[in-house]
Amino acid sequence: MNVKSNNSLNLKLAILAAGLVFFLILTGCGKAKKGDKAPEIAGLSFEKKLDLSYAKTFKVYRYEGGFDLVHIDEVGDYLIVPEGKKAPSDLDKEIIALNKPLRNIYLQATSAMALINDIGAMENLKFSGTNVEGWQIQPPIDALNRGDLIFAGKYSAPDYELLVDEKCNLAIESTMIYHTPEVKEKLEELGINVLVEKSSYEAHPLGRFEWIKLYGILFDKEEEAERSFEEQLEIVNKVKDNENTGKTVAYFYINSHGGVVTRKSNDYVSKMIKMAGGNYIFDDLSDDTKLSTINMTIEEFYASAKDVDILIYNSSIMEEVHSIDELINLSPVLTDFKAVKNGNCWCTGKNLFQETNSIGGIIKDMHKIFNAGAGDATELDYFTKIK
Repeated sequence: MNVKSNNSLNLKLAILAAGLVFFLILTGCGKAKKGDKAPEIAGLSFEKKLDLSYAKTFKVYRYEGGFDLVHIDEVGDYLIVPEGKKAPSDLDKEIIALNKPLRNIYLQATSAMALINDIGAMENLKFSGTNVEGWQIQPPIDALNRGDLIFAGKYSAPDYELLVDEKCNLAIESTMIYHTPEVKEKLEELGINVLVEKSSYEAHPLGRFEWIKLYGILFDKEEEAERSFEEQLEIVNKVKDNENTGKTVAYFYINSHGGVVTRKSNDYVSKMIKMAGGNYIFDDLSDDTKLSTINMTIEEFYASAKDVDILIYNSSIMEEVHSIDELINLSPVLTDFKAVKNGNCWCTGKNLFQETNSIGGIIKDMHKIFNAGAGDATELDYFTKIK
């Protein structure tokens, strides 16, 4: 056996393998890489990347001729095709082409409604995955009552026949759709594209609101989206310019089992508290899940929050609390809390989660509460005093 020849062959094979690995890294195995480098799409020339200041869960790459490639983390890619034009014939099969104008849309993601309404694009929606009783904001309630919006079943049980008969071609879903993958598969099988919305996964409150720019692109309302974003940003910046009040704050609700559900330390609500001049009581509260909330026993909550200055009860999930007696009935342990004794307890409105277009207003309300002491904060839109 010729050892020298064999070694030479092994060396050549090693060099070839290393070159192949390097090539695959550069090309992403033929698939678009989703970093700062623009994905290459045959027949389209890249222009620029959409400038996003806070949102981290989506990116938009802009191409000549009005084409946009939207990448949503852990969801997929969508090529937004301008009206009157066609997607490239050899477009990667993993990229979903959405042809404008986007109409007759089935909206299941409730957090997107306020953003879409804010830019004046409600007319692009035709179906709701939430009925009148499930909405806490007025525009979809009015649209459903007028018949401009039709309830087409919740995310787990859509009315397929209705959606097909009325020519629905896009469903905007929340990540709840992943609990029923067969529904997503059925919608796609029927020719209804599915876009999964992840604004609730944004860690920064303005990141949640910056999703309005994506809807501006989808519905040709980019100027309206930019204007709305700048308005909320201005409100937030004015509040942030004020000094921290030094007040400690706990944000929570009592679940049906008597346990406490609160927000993680890096959650957008925790950040809003800080931006409003408060100090969230939990400095390092987290776990290994992607949920924004965390469960604890009432004893654990008592140990950490007994001496907190302000209690904010989250009623967007449970029922609103109007009195101190109602609050104590949920858990008698709360009687010993400093905020309860001082009458410094507040309750969110049921509409808080769905008011995604009012981040600035919510932070402004929080700032009023933190500066009101135990007195009444006036002219609040999203919170009420628990008396």
